[in-house]
Amino acid sequence: MAEITVFDHDAVLAAISPADAVDAVRDAFVQHASGDWTMPPKVYLEARPNGDFRAMPAKGGGLAILKWITSFPGNQRFGLPVVMGVVCVSSAENGEPLALVDARAVTALRTGAVAAIAAQELAREDSRTVGIVGCGLHGSWAARCLAAVEYGPGVCSDPDPDAAGALAGELGWEAGSREDALACDVVTCVTPGHEPVVRTGDLRPGLHLNMLGADGPGKAEAETEAVVRCRLFCDEWTQASHGGELTGAVEAGLVTREEVTELGAVLTGAAPGRRSEAEVTLFDSTGLAIQDLAICHALMRAHRQGAVDARSVRL
Repeated sequence: MAEITVFDHDAVLAAISPADAVDAVRDAFVQHASGDWTMPPKVYLEARPNGDFRAMPAKGGGLAILKWITSFPGNQRFGLPVVMGVVCVSSAENGEPLALVDARAVTALRTGAVAAIAAQELAREDSRTVGIVGCGLHGSWAARCLAAVEYGPGVCSDPDPDAAGALAGELGWEAGSREDALACDVVTCVTPGHEPVVRTGDLRPGLHLNMLGADGPGKAEAETEAVVRCRLFCDEWTQASHGGELTGAVEAGLVTREEVTELGAVLTGAAPGRRSEAEVTLFDSTGLAIQDLAICHALMRAHRQGAVDARSVRL
């Protein structure tokens, strides 16, 4: 087999800026909504009681990928990240393996990018301030991507004050409480999803919520009643209705497919976004393989242009 390129965590993050990630993921939504990129459903492999594995394939633009990623929430006790894995990149023309990519870095970039895109499309036009609830890896990249598209200043909130302070210091924002973060124009929640951080009483006219933490069954960052009171959007209905922020409301019979708009439909003009300044909009992000594919396209392009160092291996 020919040599394939290996991109580690640092190489991925050095090659793709937050602004580049936003552009790439935006294009992925359009390509998928237009039918040019394909994405079979995400497959979960339970590893109870500790976590799960996820297999995420996608194809488009001459590449095919398979992302093999984990979610093991208790990994801190082993000194390991919650999210780990690899993305296998192949040619869609002949099946040749082309690259192995650190999945943790790819996930961080595309998760942050989608938060920025949803805010651009669904928040009020005059929205500027940002509240980040959860300042771990993905919350940090959401903040960086939002800042890259000129949102801010912001408030960073986290049970770990050092994490909130470090992110706030990096961006020139402030560290604050959950209530301080929820008072901002655009609120992005990136918590483990074990208990709600957004309650019905936190909703106010004109608010936009990005809910990024509920990425599997049984997880939620908002009370069900709070979800029901919002105008609802998601990245992909099937995933969101079975393992996302919307799941609880869907299972309770309080939300139907007709009441939820996919972001790709907004981006292609097939469906409206925010309809009034007073609406409270909520975007449920569950993470899509087409987003990972978009980051891989950007990475391979940067490598061809000599903008990133990487090593090669022979399997």
